[in-house]
Amino acid sequence: MATPAITAAGIDKFFGEGEARTQALRGVSLQAYFGEMLYIVGPSGSGKTTLLSVLSGILRPDSGSVAVEGTEIWKLGGDQLADFRLHKIGFVFQDYHLFPRLTTAENVAIPLILKRVSWSQAIASALKYLEVVGLKNRADLPPVKLSGGEQQRVAIARAITGQPDILIMDEPTASLDGDTGQAIVEFVKKNVLNDKRSILIVTHDSRIYQFATRVLKMEDGRLMAIEKGGPPV
Repeated sequence: MATPAITAAGIDKFFGEGEARTQALRGVSLQAYFGEMLYIVGPSGSGKTTLLSVLSGILRPDSGSVAVEGTEIWKLGGDQLADFRLHKIGFVFQDYHLFPRLTTAENVAIPLILKRVSWSQAIASALKYLEVVGLKNRADLPPVKLSGGEQQRVAIARAITGQPDILIMDEPTASLDGDTGQAIVEFVKKNVLNDKRSILIVTHDSRIYQFATRVLKMEDGRLMAIEKGGPPV
């Protein structure tokens, strides 16, 4: 069997208080493996993005555990968790989260700056990863000068510039046309996925299911079924 990158067990998450209290995740357990592109699908409000946030160390669960490469991340202190995320996990947000006053290259360099890499080295590395995503010629432009597909590729370059073991993408095709969305996900599978990296994608876009290793379905805060594939061997 392939090695688990993430193991989650019995995850519960609640929001609100009193009569407004709702349960977003209900006993969710899963494993994501190195070498696979795992999709989590389901209707809006089913808990997909909440689950990604818990798995990536952004949102603390009310119960359950998450082990990333064997480390139970919710037992780490705040600074330890932030440092662990910085080195192990890359996150591509649905709305990109690019800084408008920075150039494309400066946006991509941010994870390395946070790791205290020198400015010149960080920019040189950013240019290398912009070349990987086909945007080295856009390095000096601000995000506003880029198309939606280009901004998505910048967000991907930023997420992988620190060479994380786990790449998490939240609705990567939500704001893209069908052809661009498929091209982005195909690019990630061909150029980012390898046997030492795990990629998790939340999506409702059935047009990109063809690129998944496995597809897990969520409903009402629960993982309901495997829609496609099985764990890699």
